[in-house]
Amino acid sequence: MLFRKRKPKSDDEVITFDELTRFPMTFYKTIGEDLYSDRDPNVIRRYLLRFYLVLGFLNFNAYVVGEIAYFIVHIMSTTTLLEATAVAPCIGFSFMADFKQFGLTVNRKRLVRLLDDLKEIFPLDVEAQRKYNVSFYRKHMNRVMNLFTILCMTYTSSFSFYPAIKSTIKYYLMGSEIFERNYGFHILFPYDAETDLTVYWFSYWGLAHCAYVAGVSYVCVDLLLIATITQLTMHFNFIANDLEAYEGGDHTDEENITYLHNLVVYHARALDLSEEVNNIFSFLILWNFIAASLVICFAGFQITASNVEDIVLYFIFFSASLVQVFVVCYYGDEMISSSSRIGHSAFNQNWLPCSTEYKRILQFIIARSQKPASIRPPTFPPISFNTFMKVISMSYQFFALLRTTYYG
Repeated sequence: MLFRKRKPKSDDEVITFDELTRFPMTFYKTIGEDLYSDRDPNVIRRYLLRFYLVLGFLNFNAYVVGEIAYFIVHIMSTTTLLEATAVAPCIGFSFMADFKQFGLTVNRKRLVRLLDDLKEIFPLDVEAQRKYNVSFYRKHMNRVMNLFTILCMTYTSSFSFYPAIKSTIKYYLMGSEIFERNYGFHILFPYDAETDLTVYWFSYWGLAHCAYVAGVSYVCVDLLLIATITQLTMHFNFIANDLEAYEGGDHTDEENITYLHNLVVYHARALDLSEEVNNIFSFLILWNFIAASLVICFAGFQITASNVEDIVLYFIFFSASLVQVFVVCYYGDEMISSSSRIGHSAFNQNWLPCSTEYKRILQFIIARSQKPASIRPPTFPPISFNTFMKVISMSYQFFALLRTTYYG
């Protein structure tokens, strides 16, 4: 079980770096993706996972083609516009899953190097981890990951299994004369996918698996983003806390200069790693926000124009999309805030009894913190809560246009 509860660690137990990335790594392997596959000594397992991943995405994209065909057929007429917009959020979600997986594949080596670099600066002993407050960051990150994953996978699971559960209850418990052979997603099949029971179940479970592949690839890239930003935030906050608490008057000038020199090197490395996070994830987040705006729009439209059953399903979809955008913006805002805080800490430090050279170095630290670490998708401002409001605004504009088209 991915979500089984682990016995909480006491403050005297060391938390390893791998524990902070275990959840997304393990979850990703369920569809065959292993970021560290090149380091796996078992060649057979490595190729079997790769084969399973490729096969899963071939199956997934075959169904996406069917969704696109369904959308094209029904978008041509205003009488079937509601049916076309019903599949539009699923197409947007599928495109994002594909694009995220493609982006991760292209940046695989860079992401692995980033994780290796973060592992190098991760505090290893109990005393250091207390200073870094590792336990707090781990608990907070795991709560967000679990909540976010459950919500997103609830969307794919509800769409996948609701028709089968409904048909089973009606046929076996309510005395319905026929077993309704419906699908959770609107697909234009190139064959008769409902008449023969064997063909129906084969197609149904193939569709359920492709929904699972889409959900995992969609979620896990964001989970890796959360894991990396959490650790960078931890390092920035440690620098800020340590800098503000440092008493220069209790040390010699040479000790003070050495302290600041080491801190500047450490700060520069953390900034370099944050820039690498931006380079890996910024373009993915750009398309994520564009697609999310459309998905939120179409899901919201379905909520206002569908029957009760569809309203529940699309409300889950709508909520998952909103939460996904909010989580990304929240962690982007956290990185900006924690890196900006270093400059405030440098100013608030008791620097009066220190030498002129020490004060000059502090000025450089304050000046550098005026340009905080951030994720900057092209055409978007640095990711923060303001970005979340911008995405919501874009979604509402699309929503208003769609309602005017449908009811006008």
